[in-house]
Amino acid sequence: MYTGLKSIKTFIFMVALGAIPYICQGADLPDRISLNSLVKNYDGVEFNHAEHIRLLKDCAGCHHHTTGNLVEDANCVRCHQNSSGTKVVACRGCHSAQPFSAEALKEKRANLKLYHQDKPGLKGAYHLNCMGCHEKMGGPTGCRDCHRMNRTGEALYNSGSFAPKKTGKVAKEH
Repeated sequence: MYTGLKSIKTFIFMVALGAIPYICQGADLPDRISLNSLVKNYDGVEFNHAEHIRLLKDCAGCHHHTTGNLVEDANCVRCHQNSSGTKVVACRGCHSAQPFSAEALKEKRANLKLYHQDKPGLKGAYHLNCMGCHEKMGGPTGCRDCHRMNRTGEALYNSGSFAPKKTGKVAKEH
């Protein structure tokens, strides 16, 4: 009887293990990630990685083919049909924080046949990926839902302590 119980436990464990994305099995994944490489007008975002893994159950939803999943998109297959997973799956590994810097533009000019000429910068990649999913799943979509504006942002957008003072005067219409 003990052997049968052990077999059932092993079976349940194997099924549960199969529900975890392959890349996540045995991996040392961070529970939280600080997304702060783009801070200028807003504070960084504390990304709850563990919660997103629990909700999505598929690393490739965010990390494209870098997680070792087979490449299926016809445009990607042209060059990446034999691509394997990479050790770095961070967005910044492929998406530049400064996509219009002299260095980034020089790199694009060096290979004009490169398919990824229109690859979004890091901020665009975050927003395209995050906002699309948040809209579908009912997550936060407002700027300040995820980002707290800092003093530089308040000054730029005339908000917070930099907001124009109300004078109480009403402008006359002509």
